[in-house]
Amino acid sequence: MRFGLYLPQGELADARHDVITVACEAERAGYNSLWAFERVMFPLAPADGMSGVPGLPWVDAYRHTTDPLTVLTLAAAVTEKVRLGTGILVAGLRPAHLLARTMATLDQLSGGRAVLGLGAGWSSDEFRAVGADFRRRGRSLEETIDACRALWGSNPVSYQDSRMVVDNALVNPKPLARLPILLGGGKTDVALDRIARKADGWIPSGLGPVAVAGQWKRIRDLAAGHGRNPAELGLYPQVRPLVTAADLGSDRMPGQGSMAQVVADLAAYAEAGADEALIAILDARSAGEMVDKAGALMTAVTEAGLRQPTGE
Repeated sequence: MRFGLYLPQGELADARHDVITVACEAERAGYNSLWAFERVMFPLAPADGMSGVPGLPWVDAYRHTTDPLTVLTLAAAVTEKVRLGTGILVAGLRPAHLLARTMATLDQLSGGRAVLGLGAGWSSDEFRAVGADFRRRGRSLEETIDACRALWGSNPVSYQDSRMVVDNALVNPKPLARLPILLGGGKTDVALDRIARKADGWIPSGLGPVAVAGQWKRIRDLAAGHGRNPAELGLYPQVRPLVTAADLGSDRMPGQGSMAQVVADLAAYAEAGADEALIAILDARSAGEMVDKAGALMTAVTEAGLRQPTGE
């Protein structure tokens, strides 16, 4: 299994220094990819619970969040090999044409390392803040996927949906190769079917290995039903490790506990079919602490034989 690491986007010390430090050290430690997520604001009295769960408080990490595409551009400038992914962007919060252009530019500047992770979104506050319609977020997501693939295709481009029209135009730049589009979510039948029809892979968040395995089987079966090859889809579970000094009990959350328990959870994700675990370290108080925690985890998974050799 490969391993990705989320870059620091919170209010730690110095945004530029933090991103450069973690990006360079993560690549040196053997991480295969770097990721950034999106929150456009932190409503003090949110209309929706986190992840759309009624009453669930938003995590403190959302209080201060830098722009993911800008963060990844900086990371691209100081690294050579790691892939650079959004995990995830909310599709309905920005015009699809501008997103496609920005991602193609990032792919060009990074030497073909960009990955686009998208989601429908769950915060109506964020949609209102940018003047977007929260009720049509699912449709916006599907149209964004279609628009990106059309605009990244050969010139001239003609494409139309409910939000945009491109008529016989040269649209540049293009990605250096096929730019993967991954989808988050997956908590409804509609979302699972969308992943099976439209995505190159799935980024589940907040699900343990057993739940991921069950949903992943459904996605692969649905993909086959749509005439796709399930083997071409990738599984990228997001894991938020919280390492404790001693083992936790059986009621612990996935990714929490002693290092041995965290590694066992990662092994279970690999057994469920994960291609790459996306590691989000939320309890680091500085870039240096994040580097230390990420390095310790990489050492542990390497010693456990979980880490896929570099280059594979």
